[in-house]
Amino acid sequence: MSDVSDLVIVPDTSVIADGRITAMIGMGCYHGAILLVHEAVVAELESQANKGKETGFSGLKELQQLFMLSESGTITLEYVGKRPSFEDVKLASGGEIDAMIRKTAVERGALFVTSDIIQAEVAKARGLSVEYLKPESTLFAPLTIEQYFTEDTMSVHLKENTPPLAKRGTVGIQKLIQIDDAPLNAAFLRDLSHEILERAKKDQKGFVELNHGGASVVQLGNLRIAIARPPFSDGMEITAVRPIAKVRLEDYRLGENLIERLTKKQRGVLISGAPGSGKSTFAASIAEHLMNSSYIVKTMESPRDLQVSDAITQYSPLRGDMEQTADVLLLVRPDYTIYDEVRRTRDFQVFADMRLAGVGMIGVVHASSAVDAVQRLIGRVDLGVIPQVVDTVIYLEAGEVEKVYTLRFTVKVPCGMVEEDLARPVIVVEEFETHTMEYEIYTYGEQVIVMPATVEEPFDEKGLKEMVTSEIEKHARKPFEINVLSQRKAVILCTESDIPALIGKGGRNIEKIEKRVGMRLDVRPDKTLVSGKQSDVEIETTKKHLTLHLPEFASEVVEIFIDEEPAFSGLVSRRGEIRMPKNSQQAITLYQALKKNKQITVC
Repeated sequence: MSDVSDLVIVPDTSVIADGRITAMIGMGCYHGAILLVHEAVVAELESQANKGKETGFSGLKELQQLFMLSESGTITLEYVGKRPSFEDVKLASGGEIDAMIRKTAVERGALFVTSDIIQAEVAKARGLSVEYLKPESTLFAPLTIEQYFTEDTMSVHLKENTPPLAKRGTVGIQKLIQIDDAPLNAAFLRDLSHEILERAKKDQKGFVELNHGGASVVQLGNLRIAIARPPFSDGMEITAVRPIAKVRLEDYRLGENLIERLTKKQRGVLISGAPGSGKSTFAASIAEHLMNSSYIVKTMESPRDLQVSDAITQYSPLRGDMEQTADVLLLVRPDYTIYDEVRRTRDFQVFADMRLAGVGMIGVVHASSAVDAVQRLIGRVDLGVIPQVVDTVIYLEAGEVEKVYTLRFTVKVPCGMVEEDLARPVIVVEEFETHTMEYEIYTYGEQVIVMPATVEEPFDEKGLKEMVTSEIEKHARKPFEINVLSQRKAVILCTESDIPALIGKGGRNIEKIEKRVGMRLDVRPDKTLVSGKQSDVEIETTKKHLTLHLPEFASEVVEIFIDEEPAFSGLVSRRGEIRMPKNSQQAITLYQALKKNKQITVC
């Protein structure tokens, strides 16, 4: 467009904020034109700046540039219209501010200039003369912040009144070094911030992930840049992070069993480790491996910074909510989803919902140990479904896989407990390669217990069985069975008639036996056990005694039955006799049975 002295232009907020008007004037366009800037534009930019948004600051700087161009006579600058109310500014996203600006263009017969395609289409529909300044793809010069990066630089840390710092080294092994001796000033960092945000708007490989309340997060290619400014922080600060390696899964020297576990079946996996341990790099390598294994793979990230191929679509929070992103993904139906990072309770719940819906899930979690990653699920996911949500935990340290756990659900008596009535649902955490149980997770009362598993030491089952048998034979007749469960516990199975003699009055007999053998003995009746010997009783009466002659049961404990009902038990002497006073309860019972011609047997 050539120089014109009668051209009237009404720019909207978008071309002021992105600097396109001053850029056009710098290229020789609009010289001599009259620029009518509506007060609504100023109010909207001021509101954005007060909220800490960079678009507000950059827009106000553009207005200052336009004023300087007006002072030099290049253009004529006028502010028109009334300042909008607070409610109008709040409704800016609904188009109220845009409508005010378009109305001015209609009233003045001006050229309406915008870089917002929707604004341009609405203005054309209203019959306005419109110039849409479409963003141009350009070759960008290197960012100023890139000068601080070397090949082995993982992150750069810049803060006002502080010398620039950088972390350099390899994955998991970095050193924080000072790049320069001169402290940085706030003005330099504000210019750097403006440059980064402007690039993010124009570069197809860049986007602003977050921008409010004095905090901005920007993704530019493989750079993730966090910008903090007052009042959110106590001073201007810029932190830029860049992955220093793209690693294949094969480079981790994993065992074939683990690779098969990750590939063969859709699973729930947590990749855990401390910050800088290489979790995201490992997650990206798994994503690439799964895609190459013919799986559909997506990611859920905030911000999107996993270094994956274009075939893997990277999703961010939809309307700021990962739950809505998950709803979309469930319609897309991927085989696997990489969730980077799982931090808050809602993240764990979304992860669990997708896993229980049948999607293979791989989550990245901060944890100081492998079992800590499992503990982060407790209270956020029902204990009973944890193994269905997560069945594999991989812990990384200094870029290497240090520990792999598998989780399974069972019902058992937790280690350290001996009563069988204490059996309960238990999550068993096992070392993947050796299948060694390392932790148990279960409820005790209202508490959830994460307990290191105690491994039982090997014990001499045969020797313990012989020792217990020799003691039991003193009180119970055969047959009986002894099952040695551990170094400290055995179960005694015997006939019901032998239990009273074995237990003793008030449990005295069994207590003495337990002290002698050093074990807890659980005595139980077993109806499948039947004495191999049974006989009628030969009874002899004298003046003072009643004697039962039982030579075949010498030195054994026997049970006396009356009409097949147990009456009492007794110990047969070495001579094969049981002698009892005629006035004893046992003798009276036998006399009464004899009078009634009942059958008396012993076994």
